[in-house]
Amino acid sequence: MFREMRRNKQQITENECKSILKNEWRGVLSLLGDNDYPYGVPMNFLYDEEEHKIYFHGAKAGHKIDAIKSHNKACFTVYDKGVKSENHWSLNITSVIVFGKISIVQDRRKAEEKVRKLAQKYFPDLAEIEGEMNAHFARAECLELTIEHMTGKIVNES
Repeated sequence: MFREMRRNKQQITENECKSILKNEWRGVLSLLGDNDYPYGVPMNFLYDEEEHKIYFHGAKAGHKIDAIKSHNKACFTVYDKGVKSENHWSLNITSVIVFGKISIVQDRRKAEEKVRKLAQKYFPDLAEIEGEMNAHFARAECLELTIEHMTGKIVNES
């Protein structure tokens, strides 16, 4: 169903992919948007290794929500900061591409739990998290990407 990686000598292991998903802060969520144009949006995220799912948060209305409601297939791309080659212009990065089905988490208790865990990745203290949750969670959605296929590779520019 999914293509094999063409440049498979650059492919990284599943554990290396998981490490990128656990440690990096942002990626680009790509959906099928208005008039079937691709819609890619930078997103903060939480990778739940136990569930093998990725969680996001966002507003209850807008382009992203409309796209998800009309077509539930998604792609999410994450890459690390890279390493600059010594005495050369090139930057070597490691990237992960995830394909799967995305949906709005309907169970508000589960949504709150996942958004709170996502916030712990980005906010420095619990008091700040609680303040943000109290101020904004009622107007937020939690999105869940169920991973169907995941690959990663080292990109060696030259």
